[in-house]
Amino acid sequence: MELLKIENLCKTYGKGENEVRALDDISFIVPKGQMAAIIGPSGSGKSTLLHILGGVDRPTSGKVFLDGQDVYKQNNHNLAVFRRRQVGLIYQFYNLIPVLNAEENITLPMIMDGRTPKLEQLYDMLKMLDLVERRHHLPSQLSGGQQQRVSIGRALFNSPGVILADEPTGNLDSKNSAEIIALLRKSNREMDQTMLIITHDENIALQCDRIITLSDGKIVSDKLTGQSGMLDDRRQDDV
Repeated sequence: MELLKIENLCKTYGKGENEVRALDDISFIVPKGQMAAIIGPSGSGKSTLLHILGGVDRPTSGKVFLDGQDVYKQNNHNLAVFRRRQVGLIYQFYNLIPVLNAEENITLPMIMDGRTPKLEQLYDMLKMLDLVERRHHLPSQLSGGQQQRVSIGRALFNSPGVILADEPTGNLDSKNSAEIIALLRKSNREMDQTMLIITHDENIALQCDRIITLSDGKIVSDKLTGQSGMLDDRRQDDV
C-alpha cells in the first residue's frame, strides 16, 4: 500500500543565469511502513526534498501525495493543520522548547492542535523512550541523546502519517547514534511507522529498508537493502 507518492517534483531558486535547480523532476513511491534513507553529497537536494515532503516549503512544480491527499492543493491554513497532524519532524539539533520539560515538549504538537493528551499514551511513549525518570527535566538538564529521544517522542506522539528525520544522529556520539537508530527502527517495526531519514552515515543507511541516493537534484540510485529481505536497484527512469 503506497503512503507517500512524489510525482515530477521540481524546486528552483533564482531566475535566469542565477537559477539553481535544487530538485530536478523527482518521482518515487514509499509504501506504508517502509523505513527509507536519503543520502547524497552536500547540495544534492536532500534537505530541500525533506522540507517539501513535510509541507514546510512549496515545490516549483510537481505533486506530493500523502495517503492519497494532494498536499499542495491545500490552502495555507489546511497545510498548517496537515503539518501538525500528518508529519513528524526530527532535527539534528533537537529544536526543543527550552522552557518546557520533556513531557511538555512531547505533547506540544497535540496541545497546539486543540487535543488533550491521554496520560496512558504519554506514559507508554516515555517508557519506550526510556524517559520516565526524566519526564519533568528541562532540555538543559538532559544529555544530547536524551534530548533527541524527546524530539523523537514529539514526532511520534501525534501518530503522524510519516516521520521525516534530518540527520537525527549528526550531533551525537557513536553510542547515542546507535541507540537513536535502534529506537527509530523499533518504532518503525512495532508501530508500522513510515520513515524517511537523511543521513551521511552509510552504516545508518544500511539499517533502513531502502536507500535513495540524490545527486544534483536527481535520483541516481534507489535500492532495497537486506533489511527488507531482498536487494533491488532501480534507476529514476524505472520508478
